[in-house]
Amino acid sequence: MKGQLMKSEAKKIDGAAPSAYGSGGLEGRKNTLRAQKDVSASDPGPKNLTLNRQNPNSNLPPATDHGTVPPIWYSFDLVHRRMQEGGWTHQVTERELPSSKEIAAVQMRITAGSYRELHWHVADEWAYMLAGEARVTVLNPDGTMFIDDVEEGDLWLFPAGYPHSIQGLGDNGCEFLLVFNQGDFSEESTFLLSDWIAHTPPEVLAKNFRLPPESVAKLPTDQLYIFRGNRPESLAADIAEATADARAKSPSYTFKLRSMAPTKKTAMGEARIVDGKNFPVSRKIAAALVTLKPGGLRELHWHPNASEWQYYIQGSGRMTVFNSSEQARTMDFNANDVGFVPAVAGHYVENTGDTDLVFLEMFVAPEFIDFSLNNWIRHMPATLAMDHLGLDSEEIDHIPSAKEIVL
Repeated sequence: MKGQLMKSEAKKIDGAAPSAYGSGGLEGRKNTLRAQKDVSASDPGPKNLTLNRQNPNSNLPPATDHGTVPPIWYSFDLVHRRMQEGGWTHQVTERELPSSKEIAAVQMRITAGSYRELHWHVADEWAYMLAGEARVTVLNPDGTMFIDDVEEGDLWLFPAGYPHSIQGLGDNGCEFLLVFNQGDFSEESTFLLSDWIAHTPPEVLAKNFRLPPESVAKLPTDQLYIFRGNRPESLAADIAEATADARAKSPSYTFKLRSMAPTKKTAMGEARIVDGKNFPVSRKIAAALVTLKPGGLRELHWHPNASEWQYYIQGSGRMTVFNSSEQARTMDFNANDVGFVPAVAGHYVENTGDTDLVFLEMFVAPEFIDFSLNNWIRHMPATLAMDHLGLDSEEIDHIPSAKEIVL
């Protein structure tokens, strides 16, 4: 049964004597399994049945869960949406998910022809296109401009302080996920072109832009943020206009993640890894796009160089995070949910649905690094593994020896 010990072990547990509450070992699991089968698990008081149904492994946790693990789940569907003509935005930051002190994220929708206005940030902006098409621009310090079109499955990286814009294309605009390497980042505190102009004395604007007062009077007096605009010319025409006086070739700030060959592929799924090695401008953020087929498992592993922030794109699954000292927590995840794993904490992700589970793993790190439990067991001397696990050599040989990523 999912999230519980094997039936043969459960039969042994039924006849065991009660143990003290709080033990994270076998006796504690026996106590938990007995409690789940009798009146101890009843809940006659108020309850949110919708949340209970979506999170069965939190409502009735596996007997292996124990202790206090920092929050590992949140959802974009729980946060306020800022609505404007031309689109909307909402965010999950350290304020909503206190465990995530290194990463904050924003989900944004821009309709066709509308803009996320010209702006810049104090943090790097890494983005993944969830739907539709968009045109992005970013200015380099040497005055050269990078312009490109992106579509579902593509990503971009804008370094901190680099001014940029995003405009919806096609018939339906776009929707995308923005990831920032700063847990307390707020989308409400970006540096907006309109905001700066509105808070600069008119006579200074006139002098700076060499415009007469009647022209200065037309400039924005309030934030634009997301607003409707005119659909752009062709990409080639925009590039030709913007780079007519270019002094150097710009680095690429976009990456075709979904269309790249999988970094690792098995019968049960695949993973595409992107970091500073194959996307040079992404020097501070690494990621993996993981697809698990029904029944597939993102193998037991951990990351030594950063906490893991997750975004679930489609499907349903569950994850258990082991945070040492008998601490473990299991939660269920669905599309539009956010997951979090503390640095070096052991974990897995399992597809519990009947369709593909697709999610992003994000790290504030220049390189994607993980340790596979299977890989570790099979590369140590056999006697060392057998003594620790209580298995014989034939059983040890059944454990996959390669770092599969997806099982």
